[in-house]
Amino acid sequence: MYPVTVTSPRLTLREFTAADVDALLAIYGDPQVAEHMSFEPRSREQVERTIASVTAAAQAEPRTDYSLAGVQPDGELVAFARIAIDAGHPLQNSAQIGFALRADRWCQGLGSEAVRLLLRLGFEQLGVYRIWGARSPLNEASAHVMAKAGMVEEGVIRGHLKLASGWRDSIVHSILAPEWDPPTT
Repeated sequence: MYPVTVTSPRLTLREFTAADVDALLAIYGDPQVAEHMSFEPRSREQVERTIASVTAAAQAEPRTDYSLAGVQPDGELVAFARIAIDAGHPLQNSAQIGFALRADRWCQGLGSEAVRLLLRLGFEQLGVYRIWGARSPLNEASAHVMAKAGMVEEGVIRGHLKLASGWRDSIVHSILAPEWDPPTT
């Protein structure tokens, strides 16, 4: 499925382009944003490689990775949003989401909007049964965003990520298709 566009009144998720490097760098290069991510702040070269990788993955058949730019109505890129179909057992029907929002757009409801758009894409267009996300135990904002979208906290994956500071746990949240209540907008 390419290209993908999912829209709400204040945010559109669309495919990344090479022209998005500087806008994504404002997200991935910001230490405040990267504080709870699984990586250190990214350099421009790393962001260029990220965009090259996600644009190549968008052309894969079958497509399993949907890394999308979150843009506001004026076209300004303010978020990275991803849903990836879980690989593994052929009967598995789940996907993982991830999201990052530019720090100057925090506390405006855009993170919740991005997650709802990812859930809509996953349930309505990709037909998955279970969608899950993992967060840093200290990232209460992410916990709030996922709970607001109807995702349930499942538990802790101990020693999940090796970071420069050492091993970090992750807290998993999920939602099943029958639990999802799509917005009426």
